[in-house]
Amino acid sequence: MNRSTAISPFDREAREARFALRVAARLTERSAALPHDINERLRIARQQALERARAKTVAAPQTAPAVLNAGRGSLLFGGDGSSGWWRLAALLPVVALVVGMVTVQIQSEDEQAADAAEIDAALLSDDLPPAAYADPGFAEFLRQPAD
Repeated sequence: MNRSTAISPFDREAREARFALRVAARLTERSAALPHDINERLRIARQQALERARAKTVAAPQTAPAVLNAGRGSLLFGGDGSSGWWRLAALLPVVALVVGMVTVQIQSEDEQAADAAEIDAALLSDDLPPAAYADPGFAEFLRQPAD
């Protein structure tokens, strides 16, 4: 029997529900070691999350997955066209993070190059030849106290 690898929305919901139950059970087990005030805050947060989830489920019933509209590309943009902008807006912080990391890396490399150039300039403009710094006797001479 050839079985399709696509997961139906009902199977996905059942898997998500089983996963949520396992996570909730594990969190409940671990919460026994937490102080009472933290347990109370977690309990209230769970209740609020459940109320929001119930309100969202009642307000927006489950719909079938979007079908590709001619010329609109609704699989990319989620069917109504507006959620595509939300996806792009969600990617904006990731893009900003990558740009920031690249900028920090470039700035760090520039600072390292400037520091190396400063050291090279100091060595080359010094009265001593650069080979003197590599001489073990010179290093010992520098360690001796001045009279």
